[in-house]
Amino acid sequence: MAKVDTVAKVDTVAKEVPALQSDEQSTLALARENALLQGKLKALQECSITSTELAAKNCRRLKEVAADIRAQRQGMADFEGYVQWMSGHVAGYSKYLSAGSVAAGFAKVLPIPYAGQASVFTKFVSNAAVSLGETSVSIKKYLATSQQFLTRAEALNPDKGVNALEVSELVRFADQELLKGMIEVQERLVSTSDLTTSSLSFLETLNHYVGSTDEYWLKTKSFLKSGDDKKEKSFLSESTSALRNKAQLFNGKFKLFDETVKKDAPVIKSLVAYDDLIREIDPRVAKLK
Repeated sequence: MAKVDTVAKVDTVAKEVPALQSDEQSTLALARENALLQGKLKALQECSITSTELAAKNCRRLKEVAADIRAQRQGMADFEGYVQWMSGHVAGYSKYLSAGSVAAGFAKVLPIPYAGQASVFTKFVSNAAVSLGETSVSIKKYLATSQQFLTRAEALNPDKGVNALEVSELVRFADQELLKGMIEVQERLVSTSDLTTSSLSFLETLNHYVGSTDEYWLKTKSFLKSGDDKKEKSFLSESTSALRNKAQLFNGKFKLFDETVKKDAPVIKSLVAYDDLIREIDPRVAKLK
């Protein structure tokens, strides 16, 4: 009987040993997993970035954008001057456009939109005046907005510490005001460039035509009124040459402006993305609108 009890006890212990070993293995596995997680957590903590560090990064990028804007503004006065000159220029040779709309009836070489219709001519001149006026307004607004941005950007001093609130506010201003004004000026200048191309095309064609025949002058003197063919032809030639030269200068400066817009637009959008992250992790900045 005693022998049977002993055997039973041995069997019971034998069954418990694998269970104990299994529990120990599980504990060791959990310990290893916990150590691995702790290591990953430590690594994440070591490579994590604070809202202040993100704000410092945005501050540096804002300074870079400001440098581009400062260079960009140097050409704005030239744009404004060109738009004003172009406004007077359209008014100055409008009589040639009017005469040309009549001449188109017999001079088949004159380009669209001067297909011999007075209504088309009137619409072109009025649209040109409106377009140039809108461009001038956009330039003036952008000059004020960009100056405000530069003043605020220059006030940021990373060496003395970064104020995350000020940086965040300026990022939003750059996105909602500066970039908006920049793109508006870009679009207006494209319209001005198109207007220049159309006007120059007409004047060059007209100048070439009157240089080869007197028919134009004979049939349009009632529009020109001066009666001095040589003076009129000289003025037309000079107007064409002046527009061509100024258009080349304008297009060269506009190309630089356009490149700046294409460069800074994605930069400003990336600043907004970083600012969104700052607002998620910094309660102070999160309160900003």
